[in-house]
Amino acid sequence: MDPRSPRGNECRESFYGRLRDESLNAEVLYSLREAQILIEQRCRRYNTVRSRSALG
Repeated sequence: MDPRSPRGNECRESFYGRLRDESLNAEVLYSLREAQILIEQRCRRYNTVRSRSALG
């Protein structure tokens, strides 16, 4: 399958869709730097703080 297709990248598509819905579309961003900071914070939280559904 083509690695550039959405079907070949379900996990990435899901992550970026959720990031966009929960962060970027919910905020009024006034600069690229503000967006970068927000994305960094969300990624840090996603990788360290959020609950893991597989763990219950």
